[in-house]
Amino acid sequence: MAAIVGGVFDCPDPRQEELSDRLRQAPGEEARQALAPPPDPPPAIVMPPTLSATSTPSPTAAPPPPSRWSLRAIQATFPWLHDLTLSGVWRVLQRYDLNLRGARLQQYSPDPEYGAKEAHLLRCLREAAQHPDTVTLVFLDEMGYYRWPDAAPDWALAAPAPPPVAQRGGPNNKQWRVVGALNALTGRVDYLENYVVGREQLLRFYRQLDQVYSGIERLYVAQDNWSIHRHPDVEVALAGLPRIAPVWLPTYAPWLNPIEKLWRWLRQDQLYVHRLAHDWASLRQHVNGFLDQFAAASHALLRYVGLCGKGKLASAAQRT
Repeated sequence: MAAIVGGVFDCPDPRQEELSDRLRQAPGEEARQALAPPPDPPPAIVMPPTLSATSTPSPTAAPPPPSRWSLRAIQATFPWLHDLTLSGVWRVLQRYDLNLRGARLQQYSPDPEYGAKEAHLLRCLREAAQHPDTVTLVFLDEMGYYRWPDAAPDWALAAPAPPPVAQRGGPNNKQWRVVGALNALTGRVDYLENYVVGREQLLRFYRQLDQVYSGIERLYVAQDNWSIHRHPDVEVALAGLPRIAPVWLPTYAPWLNPIEKLWRWLRQDQLYVHRLAHDWASLRQHVNGFLDQFAAASHALLRYVGLCGKGKLASAAQRT
C-alpha cells in the first residue's frame, strides 16, 4: 500500500523493487555473456601428420556466471539499463538507494542439537538475571598469543613512504595461553595464564572460579566442546565442585560465546603491530594489564561483547 508523505502519495517504484529483488540472487546468463572475455582469433593451425585435414580442435568451454554483481553485470541483466553508460547505471542505483555493501557471513553450526543447546543457555541466562544473588553465569574460553606481532592497519605517512612494520625478533616465536571467564551480568573477567592450558590448568581455574563466587548457590559455566573440557579427569574433578554446572554451547557457534569478542578487543588493542617482540615479559604484562582492568566489573565490556542492548543474549541477561 502506498504511503502518504507530506500530502503526496509515495508509491513504490516497480523498477526499484525489480532491482532489489534480483540483486539478492546470483548473476545469471546475461552477466556471464557480458563479462566473458572476447574470443581469441583462431590461430593458424598446422596439422600434425597423424590428423586428417578435416580434424578441428575441441571448442573452449564457456566460463560460468560471476559470483557477485558488478556494474556491467547489472547493466547486462536489466534491458532498461542497456542504453546507459556504467556511470549512468551507478546513478540509477544511487537514486534507488542501492549501494555497494560488504557482505556478512551467515552464522552456521552443524550441531543437530543447536536449538536445544541455545534454548538451555538462554534459560540459564534468564535464571541468573532473575536471581543475581544466588545464580551466576560466566562464559569461559581459552586464547593464545605469540611473541611476534601480526600485521594490521596503522597510521603512517602515505606512499611512497614505507608502510608500518610488525617487527619480529627474539630467539623464537613463543606462545602463551590464557583461560578466562566473563561474568554475563557484571562484565567481571577472571583469568589464568600459562604456557599451556591443559587439564591441570583448567581444573585450577575451575577451583579459582569456585572461590571467587563462593557466595553463589549455582555457577553456570558456558563453554565450547573442546576435548579438554569433557576429559574424564575434568568431569571427575567437577563432581567435587557441585555448585559449578557446565552449559555446553553448540558445536562451532562462537557467536554464542561473548568472551570471544573480548579476545578480539585484546588482540586489536595490545597484540597487533606491538613493539615488544624483544621483551617477552613486558608483552605478557601488557596483556595481563588489559585483562586486569575488568577485574571488578565493566558495563563498557558488556556493551562491547553484546550483552547489553537488544540482541538475543542481551535480552536474556536483562534483569526484570
